[in-house]
Amino acid sequence: MKPLRIGHLYPHHMNLYGDRGNILCLENRCRWRGIPVAITAVELGDAIDPSGFDLVFVGGGPDREQQRVADDLLHRKADGLRRAVEQGTVVLAVCGGYQLLGRYYHPAEGPDLPGLGLLDVYTEHPGPKVARCIGNLTATWGDATLVGFENHGGRTFLGPGCQPLATVVKGYGNNGQDGGEGAVAGSVYGTYLHGSLLPKNPAFADHLLAEALRHAGEDPAAHLTPLDDALEHRAHATAVRLASERPNTGLFGWRI
Repeated sequence: MKPLRIGHLYPHHMNLYGDRGNILCLENRCRWRGIPVAITAVELGDAIDPSGFDLVFVGGGPDREQQRVADDLLHRKADGLRRAVEQGTVVLAVCGGYQLLGRYYHPAEGPDLPGLGLLDVYTEHPGPKVARCIGNLTATWGDATLVGFENHGGRTFLGPGCQPLATVVKGYGNNGQDGGEGAVAGSVYGTYLHGSLLPKNPAFADHLLAEALRHAGEDPAAHLTPLDDALEHRAHATAVRLASERPNTGLFGWRI
């Protein structure tokens, strides 16, 4: 089979809290199964070939880095990425990347950053003096659990064009109010979970790989053979325990 093609957007600018580990996880889970994989860095100034990737990943970054990439994303990559999504390319965006896939991000300071609108969400930062949403998070995803680490000042709100990726069990999630974590619309996924997300959530990693393989014209059942995920499950269980030990707080960081 041809290599599964994975594009990594802004690896030098949007890479907080181990987000590059998501690329390493996808790459290794492919290679352990004998699936050839090609990873391509997509940097500032690069355009996106709408037919060039089966999966695209963008990580998180502070407001400063978001401001650096926002214009490039909108004017150099938007058309290609939108057409790629129309063709079923899988997109995973974490934190700052998630915010830039929405309609707009209103930062703590400075002008709004227009987003691509691939997700029907908007994000507003309540200001630099307001406590951030920080800590280990657990959320239900179908019959499974997602775990990760969140650290974001922006509060994201979903419109009718998408649905939450998961439901918060412990933590803040999108905004600390409605119980949702992340967003999904078709083949586009956004989340606030760092840490890295995919190594501790192998079922979700394989879910994304299955969609990417279908986009590549392959049968996922023929390629996603079971792996020994004992270490991944131990890491997942540890993250669940850490989240359970997290103190209950209100949106502004007060204990309740």
